[in-house]
Formats: sequence, structure tokens, C-alpha cells
Amino acid sequence: MGIFPDLAVWQLIIITLVLTHITIVAVTVFLHRAQAHRAVQLAPAPAHFFRFWLWLTTGMVTREWVAIHRKHHAKCETAEDPHSPQFKGIHTVLWKGALLYRREALNAETLARFGKNTPDDWMERTLYSKYPSYGVLLMLALNLVLFGWAGVCMWLVQMVWIPFWAAGVINGLAHFWGYRNWSTPDASTNISPLGILIGGEELHNNHHAFAISARFSNQWYEFDIGWMYIRLLERLGQARVLQLAPRIKVNKAKRVVDLETMRTVFGNRIQVLSNFAHQVTTPVVKAELCHSANPCRKTSRLAQRLLNSSQVLDTAGRANLQQILQENQVLETVYQYQQRLHALWESRAATQEAKLVAVQEWISNAEQTGIAALEQFAGRLRGYSLA
Repeated sequence: MGIFPDLAVWQLIIITLVLTHITIVAVTVFLHRAQAHRAVQLAPAPAHFFRFWLWLTTGMVTREWVAIHRKHHAKCETAEDPHSPQFKGIHTVLWKGALLYRREALNAETLARFGKNTPDDWMERTLYSKYPSYGVLLMLALNLVLFGWAGVCMWLVQMVWIPFWAAGVINGLAHFWGYRNWSTPDASTNISPLGILIGGEELHNNHHAFAISARFSNQWYEFDIGWMYIRLLERLGQARVLQLAPRIKVNKAKRVVDLETMRTVFGNRIQVLSNFAHQVTTPVVKAELCHSANPCRKTSRLAQRLLNSSQVLDTAGRANLQQILQENQVLETVYQYQQRLHALWESRAATQEAKLVAVQEWISNAEQTGIAALEQFAGRLRGYSLA
């Protein structure tokens, strides 16, 4: 039964992996980067192919997916977040992420507020949005015709692929476990530096730091296969990159804090805070708290986490942080300068000159603290500009 009845099991597995990978690419390139965040513009041919493929393999409606994802960014790690493991629990999001998606898709307010500027052509209105289940049934029929009863097993894998990897793993684990390059105000993490299996979505902390960027990789050791496909489409004239994460360069010879320095500091909060965490908080905490081998790792990790998350700590977290700061004057100083950085961005200075003076004062004062890591960071801050 089927047009290809004699395929070996390993051949069927490879075909299934290729088909599911195309679906992953459609989600990350079309739904996520092109539609939800407008980071890349796709030509009509690939855009419609991805939309058609998602109709076949997931039954997802573009407007619903985009609206739910935009709401996730707008309400991240709050009770209104459609799928935050911090509020709904990691096991709920990991194993029931698709149910959370379907529940939020029924929220008319979410669709109206966050689902704007998505496809609304004849095909969308008369087929894709109106009959989303027809696509997955057509995929089942095609699998049966091509591969016989083995095609049913392949279809089942296709049906659970996105609900598990995207709705479960990315929405769940990528806000619960992993490493962080950037001190974002949410709990986002990078699951793996190699973004291959889930199309680059593994680099989720990078994405939350620079949501409008078409490229998710930030460090030299990170690989974003979704970005590779975008670049390929760009070479073929089928895509145009609209937004990328800004990159800061440092001129160590620069001694004058000018308007360029000020604009870079004010316009790149996430990068400045993350650099502060890596270049000041981490080395100072280790130097101050790691006096013995055993408790060093646990104590320093706790202190780093509390300091780097000071803006979003709960009551217990704030109490733990205050206890650490009361016992160490150097960490108290580092904390105060971190808070003064936050105050820079939250100030309502009316003019660029006022903002420039605020940055100049912060750098000048930090360079006189006697804390080597903080003084070095302030010196580097003088040379900040956008690459």
C-alpha cells in the first residue's frame, strides 16, 4: 500500500525528520521573525509556501499564533502571560503547552489587540483561517497515499512535533533552565548554543534581549540555523532583513564622554546591564565571597542571581539580597552603582545635554570607587559606540 511501499525504516525516519524540520523553519522564519516581530520581510513565494505548509502540518492560524506570541512578550512572566512556567508551572507548560495555546486563541481581546497586520487575503479568509483542520487531514491523506500505513505514524509525529518542541520546550524550558547572555527582566534562557533542532529558537534569551532582531545568535560559539535560512533566502532575492541586534564597540583610547557615548548607553540598556553583570558583578562576587572552596560556588551563584535580578525580586529575594549587602561593603557599592544605572534610564531628563551630564557623572564617580572591576567597566563605558 502506498506509492513508496518498500522504503526501509531508516528512510522513513529521515523523511519524517526532513518534513518536521521544514515545519520548524516555517515557524521560526515565517511566524516568528517575519510575522510576529517584523524582523525580516519575505517575498510572496516563500511567505505563502510557509503559510500553506503550516496549514498542512499544524493547522495553526497565523493571526492566532502571532497574537499569542506578541502578548507573551508584552506580558512576560506575569499572570497575563499565556504560557509562563513561572506562573503556570514548568510541567503544565512543557506537557500541556498546546492546550494553553488553544485556550488563549479563543480570547477575542488577545486577537484584536495583538493580532494586527497579519495575512488577510482570500486564501486566509476562505481556507486557512476558516478550515484549519482541513490541512492536517489532507496531510494525513497524502501520507497514506505516499507511504501507506507507515505514513500514519509519520503523520502522528508531525502532529506532535510543534506542540511539544515549540509550545512545550521553548515556552517552558526556555523560561526555566539554561544559560543567559543577557540580563533581561524576564526568566528567558538559552537552552543550547546550537540552534539546530528547533530552528534557532533554542537561543531564547538572546531573542528576548533583542526581540526585533532577525538573528538569534549573539556569541561566536552560537549557531542559529534559522538565520542561515534567512541569509540563503536573501541571497536568492526572496527575503530582506529589516532589523538586527545592535552591536556595541569600545574605543579604549577615547577619554571624552560625548553624545555618542550617551546615545549608546541610553539606547542599549540590555547590553549595558549584561556587560555590567559579566564584567563587574561576577568577578567582584567571586573575589569577595569565594574565600573557601566548598561554599564558594553556591554562595557566589546566589549573590550573582540576586544582584542581576534585583529589579524583579520577590519579598524573600529582596530580604536575602539585603542580608548579603549588609555583610559586604564592596558588594553594597556595586549594587548602588547598578541601581544608579537603572536610574539613568528611568530619569525623565528633558534634554540630551542633561542625559550626557548624568552619564558623565556616573562614569566619573565609578572610576573613583577603588573597586578595580567597576573602574575598568567605567573606563570601557567611556569608549562605547555602536558598531
